[in-house]
Amino acid sequence: MSESADASPLRVLQLTDTHLYADPAGTLYDCNTEDSLRRVLEAVRAQEHAPDLVLLTGDLTHDGSVQAYSRLAGLLDDAFTAPVWCLPGNHDEAAVLRQTLAGEGVVGVPEGTIADWQLVLLDSTLPASEGGHLADAELERLDSALQSHRASHALVCLHHNPVPMGSRWLDTMTVDNAPALFAVLDRHPRVRALLWGHVHQPFDGTRNGVRLLASPSTCVQFLPGSESFALDSRPPGYRWLLLHPDGAVETSVHYVNGRPSASEA
Repeated sequence: MSESADASPLRVLQLTDTHLYADPAGTLYDCNTEDSLRRVLEAVRAQEHAPDLVLLTGDLTHDGSVQAYSRLAGLLDDAFTAPVWCLPGNHDEAAVLRQTLAGEGVVGVPEGTIADWQLVLLDSTLPASEGGHLADAELERLDSALQSHRASHALVCLHHNPVPMGSRWLDTMTVDNAPALFAVLDRHPRVRALLWGHVHQPFDGTRNGVRLLASPSTCVQFLPGSESFALDSRPPGYRWLLLHPDGAVETSVHYVNGRPSASEA
C-alpha cells in the first residue's frame, strides 16, 4: 500500500480509546462515549485541513460488540474521505473487529507506506489482560517490515505504553517486554516516532532520537501522575501529526469544549 511522495507533510489524525458500546447510550465514567466521539469528529471537521490518514490506536469499543464496531465505521465514513487504519486495544475483540470492519473502510493494516513514510501497526494485546505484550512474531514482523521497505522514515504505532507514565496504577499495565521493542527500533534509524493510546492523557518524550507520543482519549481522561485511579477534568481530545518529508514530526494535542455526560446523551 503506497502513494507517491509529495513535498507537503503527511497529515495524520490520531483518535484513540473511543470505547463505544453496543448501546449508543453507553457511558464510561458518566461520559456518553458515542456523543463525545461525535463532538471530536465535529471539531476535526471544523478545522481548515482534512487528514490524509486517520489512525485508531485501540480500545475502539468497550464491549467488543459487532454493533459498536459497525457504528464506529459509519461515523468515520461520514466524517472522512481519508483511509482509516486501526489496531486493537485491551477492550477490543480483535477477531470481531476484523470481521466487522472488513470492507467498511476501517482497515487493520499491519503496515503501509504513504509518501515518504512507512507506518507499522503492532498488536500489543493479551487475552483477558489490561496489560500489553509484543509477541515474538510481532517483533519479528516489525523488524522485517523496517528492513524491507525503502520509505525514508517510519512511524510505529501500538496500543499500550512502552514507557512509564508516572502513575502507579496505570504503570501496572504497560508493554511488559518494552526492552525487546526498543532493541528492534534501535536497529532502524529510519524510525522517527513511536505512538500509542491506552493512557488517556498526552505524553511527549524522546529516546535515542525517537519521538515518544501518547494521546488523550476521545472520551474521558486519566489524571496524570496519580498514585491510584483518578479522572482528569480535561474534555475529549485527539492528536494531529504532520510527518514531513525530511523526517521531522510536528504534532499537537487538541481538546473539545465541554465534557459530555450521560445526561446529555
